[in-house]
Amino acid sequence: MATQTRRNTGRRNSKKSGNTGKIILFLVELAILAVLAVGLWLVLKATGTTGSDGKNTGVQKITIKEEDIVVKMNENVKNNETMKGYRNIALFGVDSRTGELTQKTRTDTIMIASINLATKEVKLCSVYRDTYLNQMGSGDSYGKCNASYAYGGAEQAIMMLNSNLDMDITDFITIGFEGLRDVIDALGGIYIEVDSEEIAHINNYQISMVESMGGSYTPVTETGYQLLDGLQATAYCRIRYTAGNDFKRAERQREVLQATLDVAKTASLADLTKICNNVFSEVYTSLDVSEILEILGEVTQYNIVDEGGFPEATQVTTGTIGSKGSCVIPLDLQSNVVWLHEFLFDETGYVPSDNVIEYSTQIYKDTSQYLQ
Repeated sequence: MATQTRRNTGRRNSKKSGNTGKIILFLVELAILAVLAVGLWLVLKATGTTGSDGKNTGVQKITIKEEDIVVKMNENVKNNETMKGYRNIALFGVDSRTGELTQKTRTDTIMIASINLATKEVKLCSVYRDTYLNQMGSGDSYGKCNASYAYGGAEQAIMMLNSNLDMDITDFITIGFEGLRDVIDALGGIYIEVDSEEIAHINNYQISMVESMGGSYTPVTETGYQLLDGLQATAYCRIRYTAGNDFKRAERQREVLQATLDVAKTASLADLTKICNNVFSEVYTSLDVSEILEILGEVTQYNIVDEGGFPEATQVTTGTIGSKGSCVIPLDLQSNVVWLHEFLFDETGYVPSDNVIEYSTQIYKDTSQYLQ
């Protein structure tokens, strides 16, 4: 079982007012700059869409049915005063080889970025893609949580996160790895510590991506702290065949986000704006392009103060659950949700909703017979 790491220990308002909007927008820029570097397997750029003014925006903008998401949000979350001091956004990386960003593709990466509205501190939490949860499909089907996006797009995936984890997410970003490669190259690369076990996998993934996307690659030949270009960094994010497997891969994804943010903070506003313009066509989001551009000048004000994974390291196991395949299993969903709320919101003594209690019981019934 892999361990999760934390760096320094460091909700959203119901209305998208000035400061809240700006903070959330930072996450868009953040996501474009790295967060879904992550082992994404998209090989085609997304096509642009036409905005309400008739102009091509480049970004695949979607207006999700926020009212439906809020209606289905449990009362514990709606009335939680602590969570109102934070804004949360879902970050999705999809496993698609056809350029499909909207649906019919599983999320290879699921991440929650939580922003403290008062301090502008950011915490990141990966939700492991194979986690056995209520997928929020018809009939309350249970299985790997990454299938929710394939079945119902971003809306179902968000409802899956909100219902299983007692969250209040209403916005999201989905992006493919070409955008990350281009952004990191435009920033001049990022610094990552590479060990001997990772070198062969980085180079193998580079070969695979070049075969799909064209171009060339530069092999990584040495271990240690070093500058990686966009393709190398994207390949690094895809590694899962080392100690820690997919748990470690999620950790690498968060590491690349942090490294990219560090470099982005040294870039000029003009450079950041140019970079974002170049990757807009590879983004599918509930947020507006104008909002994305507005926040670029404030990138230096935000800091990632902590990061981790869900389920929490001491409350998780793995197992093959019949036809569902190999899954990541929360030993007790309720306890994991209590941990998550303390981790993201510094909220002690959180009481999970009736929904979470119900799901926790069902997960135990479904999985206990397969576990030793």
